[in-house]
Amino acid sequence: MSQTTAAATTALRHLMELLATDASAEEYTAVAARARADGIDDRDVKEIDRAVSTALGVRKVLRRQRRREAELTALFDTASDLAALRDLDAVLHSIVRRARTLLGTDTAYLTLVDEAAQDTYMRVTDGSVSVAFQELRLNLGEGLGGLVAQSMRPYASPDYRTDERFQHTETIDHGVLDEGLVAILGVPLLLGSGPAGNRNVIGVLFAADRGPRSFSPDEVALLGSLAAHAAIAIDTARTLDDARTAAAELTEANTVIQDHAAAMQRAAEAHDRLTDLVLHGSEVSEVAAAVAEFLGGRLTIFDPRGDVLARAGGRENSPAPDSDALSQAVARARAEGRSVRHGDHWHCAVLAGQELLGSLAFHGRPDLEGPDRRLFERTGTITALLLLLRRTVAETENRVRGELLTDLLDGAGRDPALFAERGRRLGVDLTRPHLMLVAESDADADGRLTAGAQQYLFGREGLCCEYEQHVVMLVPDDGTEPGQAARAAAEHLSQGLGEPVSVVAAGPCQGPAALPDFHLEARRCLSAMRVLGLTGDGACAADLGFLGVLLGKEQDTSGFVERILGPVLDWDERRGTELVRTLQAYFAVNGSHIRAKGLLHVHVNTVVQRIERIGALLGRDWETPERALEIQLALRIHLISQLGRTRTDR
Repeated sequence: MSQTTAAATTALRHLMELLATDASAEEYTAVAARARADGIDDRDVKEIDRAVSTALGVRKVLRRQRRREAELTALFDTASDLAALRDLDAVLHSIVRRARTLLGTDTAYLTLVDEAAQDTYMRVTDGSVSVAFQELRLNLGEGLGGLVAQSMRPYASPDYRTDERFQHTETIDHGVLDEGLVAILGVPLLLGSGPAGNRNVIGVLFAADRGPRSFSPDEVALLGSLAAHAAIAIDTARTLDDARTAAAELTEANTVIQDHAAAMQRAAEAHDRLTDLVLHGSEVSEVAAAVAEFLGGRLTIFDPRGDVLARAGGRENSPAPDSDALSQAVARARAEGRSVRHGDHWHCAVLAGQELLGSLAFHGRPDLEGPDRRLFERTGTITALLLLLRRTVAETENRVRGELLTDLLDGAGRDPALFAERGRRLGVDLTRPHLMLVAESDADADGRLTAGAQQYLFGREGLCCEYEQHVVMLVPDDGTEPGQAARAAAEHLSQGLGEPVSVVAAGPCQGPAALPDFHLEARRCLSAMRVLGLTGDGACAADLGFLGVLLGKEQDTSGFVERILGPVLDWDERRGTELVRTLQAYFAVNGSHIRAKGLLHVHVNTVVQRIERIGALLGRDWETPERALEIQLALRIHLISQLGRTRTDR
């Protein structure tokens, strides 16, 4: 082989090595230049030139294949990301970063269409350094991106700042200049297929350089492929979000349905329980206990005046509504026709038509809606029914009891054993001592006083009736002083009636036969109370002083003397003094100390000292006309009783 041929062979081998190492184009042309310098003949040089040209062509094909391989790898990786989509932001950042890497641009970014605002906004950037650029918003048709979004076609500009094809705005140009961008390529993010009318643009994917550059069709196609993947990612993410939202809504709806079903089940159980209570004639306390258990709180049932009828559930120290709050809440509940919340309590009026029978108050839950609130309101209806039933039974029983008491008051000459038997059937033992209470009120014209008296006696073994325009009550003697019993009854009845009620107590009386006389005594005392201006008060014969002595059936004169003169009599008995005799002399001479000392045959100072002692024993008001009259009457009765004992002793 000649030297020239060997040199040509070496040059060709070197070209193969350059292809294997993906050398630069300059290294290929250097092979031909070196061959000429080595003195290779023209024929071999031409052959080497053809070989260099062929190698450069092969190099170009190999580079295109490698780039295509990288693009396919990037698209495959993007598809893998989409298949494992968990975080939309991460996928979009990956797509933008790959676009920047494959196209070799300084930056890449993605904008999305805002349907509400009818513009596009920056969603993801890679390689951006300008805050103003990252916050850009483009109206449809404005700038390169706005035109891409409006036309749904890709656009490229080698130098955007001087390109007149686009609608420049001060805001867009400022952002592009602040980022330093020159060459820009934008492709639409499209959803749907077929004609443009069936496709929807949701955003734009960009690649941009900070220097002039022309983008090839391959680069446009590559960016378009990445944009298609980005559109799929966004659509998939939105679909997943919608699915998650729908699933959450379904879960919430299912929870609501389950809660509603549970509440309805609980309401059905409560309804059955309340129905059983009504059918069995249960007390309102049992209703309160059942409802408090179902609602999980404390339920209180009040009568129309605000007194507690029943209370159940919750803590024993749960706060109770005060009377003013209760009145306001019940008034609201009646006006609105349903339960209302007032402070920490829920309230419901217990009505029979327009008549207020009482109210309910529930405490323990801030919310009381749906079936639970309806259960609370239904409890008001159930309570009204039970109260009406109880009132009907009570009215029937009171009528029978009233007939017995009327017969007792009219019963002169009737068999006491027959009365006692009738009383036993009603749960009243007429053989034990009783107090008789007689009440009257000028304002009672519709039987309200009788109803109030029956309510006052509720739960006690008593009898009540209307008799000779008065209300008569017969109650077992429990040791309460008659005057105190009369005052307690007068206070209660006056409060319930809203008008003054006068009450007189007589007794204790033993046996049915004694009742008419005690009734007569009480009637007389009522007349005395009217004369004395004691209307609306309660009293017994002993409370009326000497009038009580005159009017009382038993005429307890010794008790009257003891009550009026007891301290003076005790002083004389213990000390051997003559205070009673001094008091008699003092009244006999109209309160003159000088004239009294003549009757007593003592010094006037002695009279003064004795009178002062009497005042200390009887009280400062002993010389008032009313007290003086009682004292003189007691003195007269005492003297008469002393004379009676003297005659008896003789």
